[in-house]
Amino acid sequence: MSDVTGHGDHSAVVERQFGGQAAAYLSSQVHAQGEEFAQLHERVARIDAPRVLDLGCGAGHVSFQLADLAAEIVAYDLSPRMLAVVGEAAIERGFNNIRTVQGIAESLPFADDSFDVVCSRFSAHHWRDVGLALREARRVLKPGGLAAFIDVSASEQPLFDSFLQTVEMLRDTSHVRDYAPSEWAQRVGEAGLVMTSSSRQRLRLDFETWIERMRTPDVMRDAIRHLQRDVGQEVRDAFEISDDGSFTTDMLVLWATKEHV
Repeated sequence: MSDVTGHGDHSAVVERQFGGQAAAYLSSQVHAQGEEFAQLHERVARIDAPRVLDLGCGAGHVSFQLADLAAEIVAYDLSPRMLAVVGEAAIERGFNNIRTVQGIAESLPFADDSFDVVCSRFSAHHWRDVGLALREARRVLKPGGLAAFIDVSASEQPLFDSFLQTVEMLRDTSHVRDYAPSEWAQRVGEAGLVMTSSSRQRLRLDFETWIERMRTPDVMRDAIRHLQRDVGQEVRDAFEISDDGSFTTDMLVLWATKEHV
């Protein structure tokens, strides 16, 4: 693992930001719902009794969506408190094939070629080293296996990109980067995965619940609102910024596989 000290520092920030909010993420409609779930369910259903890695599982929504299809799901996350919520919810929902494992995305404690499916949803923008994490995802994926990466997507336009990264960081200091589609394609390829398709969705974020979910300090909240009001009309139009601060951003759904050697 590269830069062990750095990983520890960033990991502490991520746990501080998310650990105390685990229950809020379990009940978050943004995280619990999405048309991408239907795509994921349909594709995973083609695989007989798959072993699934939910990479950066958060409150476990991917795990819960796929539990009826999988022989085993490993819900993997940096935050022990998130994993505790996942474990409790899995028991409550009768999913005895979900187990939790704690760790970072850049160093997976799993054997090579050990998962039929690797899926990551709304997690990659927190990874300190996305290239290393993607190489790890490839390593643990079986040849011919299914990989799915779902995340907020940055714009290819620098003006829109700068705005998105700024409001993300102000809201959540554990944010690293939302990647543009071209960046995703490049990094997935460099990791040795073969991208098979990708699509864009639009994601509407209610400002107050978006802020409350992360317990963003008032000074940061006010800075976001000030920035939203001060940017040019083209930025306001691109993100469909409402008077109450709610806005819409892009989301990327990317599918990839690991070729047989």
